[in-house]
Amino acid sequence: MSEIQRRSFLKETAAFAAGVTAALTATRRASAGDTSFMNNVPDPVIAGEELPTFKFALEKSAGKVVGNNTAKEATVRQLPISKGIAGVSMQLAPGGMREMHWHATAAEWAFVNRGRVRTTVLSPGGYRETNDFEPGDVWYFPRGHGHMLECLGDEPCHFVLMFDNGYFSEFGTFSITDWIGHTPSSLLAKNFHVPASTFDGFPKKEVYFAQGARPPAKAEAPLAGAVPGPRTHKYRLMADDPRINNKGGRLWVLDSKKFPISKTITGAILELEPGALRELHWHPTADEWQYVFDGQVSVTLFGAGGRYRTETMEKGDVGYVPQGYGHSLENTGDKSSRILIGFNSGIYEDIDLTEWMAANPADVLATNFGKPAALFEKFPHKDVFITEAPGK
Repeated sequence: MSEIQRRSFLKETAAFAAGVTAALTATRRASAGDTSFMNNVPDPVIAGEELPTFKFALEKSAGKVVGNNTAKEATVRQLPISKGIAGVSMQLAPGGMREMHWHATAAEWAFVNRGRVRTTVLSPGGYRETNDFEPGDVWYFPRGHGHMLECLGDEPCHFVLMFDNGYFSEFGTFSITDWIGHTPSSLLAKNFHVPASTFDGFPKKEVYFAQGARPPAKAEAPLAGAVPGPRTHKYRLMADDPRINNKGGRLWVLDSKKFPISKTITGAILELEPGALRELHWHPTADEWQYVFDGQVSVTLFGAGGRYRTETMEKGDVGYVPQGYGHSLENTGDKSSRILIGFNSGIYEDIDLTEWMAANPADVLATNFGKPAALFEKFPHKDVFITEAPGK
């Protein structure tokens, strides 16, 4: 091998090694929930000639059941396309508790659908907060913040959780019973300054769902006293006026501009009347996760290169749209639909197709589509966002 050939070989080898290193780094970052770089690395799940399914029948899945408490999850294991966001549908019976725990690799955003819920949370710096939630309320717990969820009153409660990491599993959380149950009693005694016998009879494995008496109507103070932090974990989303409100439907959006603690997740409630359409659009900075509370919704997905897919979603189904992919949501049923939508970004951003067309002069559109400029004067001159059913 000549010196020139040797140098060329070494240069190519170094370039290949750098590429492999970048890909491995990207994979590690993806598994940690960081999707901001994903467009730089081909994703085999969505890089094929046809788009994969982006729908999962969450409420028809088995999940975890303990007594009358249930949890069902949608992660990349159930829906491989959903690498940026995971979700859980959880129901607690009266007196039921999702035990004290924390999430090492994901922040938690929740929307209360039915019933009432109490949460406690401990944040770094010793801040502790207890809140009671009703339907339409939202909570957000940053990664690593210790918390618990408890059903209030005599009726079951139901809420939907979103996590900013599609690889995160709700069934792999760090639970307090699991930790204490596997720690020697001598070490626990030293830690808590109590006799080792104190821990006789404590659970030896994770409880996950605890069942007890109905909580008091008014929350008692923490043992160490209440010390709320500078940012609350609670927001009353449905008490706000809708961001969009017309004959076709309504949209409520909650991002970090209104809810400062929610730095990694934006949540929204979209209501569509029969025949109404959330127009063709895309999100430049976030993936989109959808959970259908009511109705029948047709979701379209455009993935470039002539790839296009439509899925019909019904109550209890989950949908997922990768960052930057064009899509729409249409109510194809005979009653109003309500959809919870989540984004793995603390700031809400979208670009709508009517808005894009209206942002260009008629001569540009005429050249682009090979049609007379006068034709485009008939198109909307502003963003439509939600289109009502024809003839209404």
